Amino acid sequence: MDIQAIKQRFGIIGNSPLLLRALDIAVQVAPTELSVLVLGESGSGKEFFPKIIHELSARKHSNYVAINCGAIPEGTIDSELFGHEKGAFTDAREARKGYFEEANGGTVFLDEVAELPLSTQVRLLRVLETGEFLKVGSSKPQKTNVRIVAATNVNIPEAIQKGKFREDLYYRLNAITIQVPALHDRPEDIPLLFRKFSSDTSEKYRIPPLELSAEARELLTAYRWPGNVRELKNITEQLTIIEKDRLLSADALQRALPDEARHSLLPVLQTRPDQNGMTEREILYSVLFDMQKDIHELKRFMAQELNRKEEPHLNTAYTILPAEHGQGGITPYPTAAEPKPVRETRTVSDVISDVDLGTLEPVEEDLSLGKREQALIEQALKKHAGNRRKAAEELGISERTIYRKIKEYSLLK
Repeated sequence: MDIQAIKQRFGIIGNSPLLLRALDIAVQVAPTELSVLVLGESGSGKEFFPKIIHELSARKHSNYVAINCGAIPEGTIDSELFGHEKGAFTDAREARKGYFEEANGGTVFLDEVAELPLSTQVRLLRVLETGEFLKVGSSKPQKTNVRIVAATNVNIPEAIQKGKFREDLYYRLNAITIQVPALHDRPEDIPLLFRKFSSDTSEKYRIPPLELSAEARELLTAYRWPGNVRELKNITEQLTIIEKDRLLSADALQRALPDEARHSLLPVLQTRPDQNGMTEREILYSVLFDMQKDIHELKRFMAQELNRKEEPHLNTAYTILPAEHGQGGITPYPTAAEPKPVRETRTVSDVISDVDLGTLEPVEEDLSLGKREQALIEQALKKHAGNRRKAAEELGISERTIYRKIKEYSLLK
């Protein structure tokens, strides 16, 4: 069975290479009897892979038992997994079969396996090594023929170092590893999942599905989704029901995101080269450096002239050159020299008289590129009355980039 057929059969959505690779491993390992360890963040869809492995194996006609190890109290988990004999403990009024006995001949999926107590891990290791287990309150070993697929979002090597997980059990479970990618590692799949969840919700409640605006799509893929597919589904269903406008805006999407998680929407500047071989970041920084250099040169010159205002050469003529004659600025030359092309000739005294001396401060260089970048973007937005497209054209960057920078510097009002 090919991957596309697997996706259709189990309702898996996405074309990310990482997802396709995980599915391919599941298909290849399914016909074997090897134990499989499925790793991935909570909500990333780990539960699909044990089902795929079971349905494509020779055990598909036998029982498939899924067990959430973190949801069973520590005091009863041995009884739940392996069963107990009558009288084994206070409430044991009759003998009971455990999951491993019920699943004989089939597959057992141990979700959140790292939550098992150490004593239960010893019992599980015996099942993996010999196919035997002991019921609680019994000394007679029983046989079971099960295939074990385990899953966890815990860093097991770290848990081993902390003494919370047995190393020998880890290597028994880890015959084959399937790494399920987190949602933020497959951004190309996020709009597809949003469309699917919105369509399912609209069909269920007989309302039109949501469409994503360009800015909302950008925001949707920029968000990190710590709850992965589960979080995306919940937010999509919520927006599909409560939003009146069927074209979802970025503002509406942002309001639906958790307040404590919005800071994760940190943008990444595009490094796509322009026609001159420079990136947008390089162009922006080049402009900022040029502006900074001109401002500091002018401040330095004015400070020097104020310190020398009592010296005889104070009345030396100075020319303010227009921009077309070079870098522009204030250029001194003797008044007796051969005339140069000027727009206006003034003495230093004239220039100083126009300057508010109270505003002069010691020259301090602020080398924070972020602050310079923020100031430049604020000026462009102010000039164009908040129009991002025109501000982006003014700065020579893309509209997508300026939108991300606005988010980074919290410039939205």
